[in-house]
Amino acid sequence: MLAVVSLGVPLASSLSERVNAEVHSQALSEADVLAASSADLLEPVNTPQLEALMRSGASAVRGRVLIVDARGMVLADSGGRTTVGRSYRSRPEIAAALGGSSVQDQRASRSLGENILATAVPVLRHGQAVGAVRITQSVAAVRKAIRATIVKLVLVAAVVLALGLLAGGLIARQTAMPLARLEGTARRLADGELSARASVEGSSEQRSLSRSFNVMADRLGRLITAQREFAADASHQLRTPLTAMRLRLEEARAAGTNGALGTQLDAAVSEVDRLADIVDELLLLSRAEDRELEGEQVDLHETASRAATRWRAAAETQGITIDVSDDGVGGAWCAQQDLDRALDGLIENAVRYASSGGELTLAFGPGWIEVRDRGPGLEEGEDELLFERFHRGSAGRRGPAGSGLGLPIARTLARAWGGEAHITNRPGGGAVARLELPERAT
Repeated sequence: MLAVVSLGVPLASSLSERVNAEVHSQALSEADVLAASSADLLEPVNTPQLEALMRSGASAVRGRVLIVDARGMVLADSGGRTTVGRSYRSRPEIAAALGGSSVQDQRASRSLGENILATAVPVLRHGQAVGAVRITQSVAAVRKAIRATIVKLVLVAAVVLALGLLAGGLIARQTAMPLARLEGTARRLADGELSARASVEGSSEQRSLSRSFNVMADRLGRLITAQREFAADASHQLRTPLTAMRLRLEEARAAGTNGALGTQLDAAVSEVDRLADIVDELLLLSRAEDRELEGEQVDLHETASRAATRWRAAAETQGITIDVSDDGVGGAWCAQQDLDRALDGLIENAVRYASSGGELTLAFGPGWIEVRDRGPGLEEGEDELLFERFHRGSAGRRGPAGSGLGLPIARTLARAWGGEAHITNRPGGGAVARLELPERAT
């Protein structure tokens, strides 16, 4: 478009000037031809041939042709026979031509009531002016012709521009479609469809990009598959010796060992159990980002009530009460199993570190659910550090042992459904752990 405009505007201006100059030049040339052709027709006057010459000239210039003799008397007029025999010597261009000069001038015509372009040249014989030829053309008609030419030029430019835009649109579409399809494939791969591959199409650069993308997808698929297999194998291989170790420790404890040795054996059993829990949580964390479950619309009130029932007995052994707030109404879109596991991680963390005799409240609303405790709360800067794997925070270092994986698992599960997990201090003491999830399917 810029090219058409940048070329069209100067071209239109140049064309206007050129057409105007062409009209002037053609009128002067035609007047010279008529003057030369009529030199032998004035003495004696050959009216039929003068009229034929006049009509030919008028047709050529699309104007009025007037031929006068040396006295300025009209011999032939393409405008009609009424002027024949009348004197036009008073006309300035006729007077100049009869004086031997060629004249071309634009002036106002009182008789026509418009501006005219008057061209007059002398009819010479032996170097003497024996008459004159005048051609008059309407300036408005000339301008109309120029405008018509410019309109045609604009129409041509518009057609060229339309064709260019159409061709450009088709080319852009052909260029963009492979990229759009590649983007769609990338989205499918990001959503967990590891078999998604890009079609090798388009320009050489696009085909090269598609091939590189497919190589990356193959490698990524192999890495994720290897990670899953490793997690499953490690979990299976570790469970067996851990179970055997626990059985041996229990047998040793059952053999009647007491005192300090018995205490150490009990501690060893607890550590084996904690190690088994860590193995299970690492396996869960490795699979958390893979959406193997179907999403559904879940009721957060029912989710909170079931979680309170699951953890009420464990909380009561710590002297902690669990309540479910009835103030909110809300739902979320995710897999119920993932939400339960994420919420369990937040509750387990709260029960472990909440003060004995305290309270724990489950609150919820549209797209969110919170676990509010009255524990020691967070130190400055811990709100994000607690979501790092194996980071237990100041409360964990001072209190009971934990894996440091509960909060990272909760955040990973929430993000797998387009949500988020946060933890902040609670006004009045304690902490608030919050899960945010989409309200509807996306």
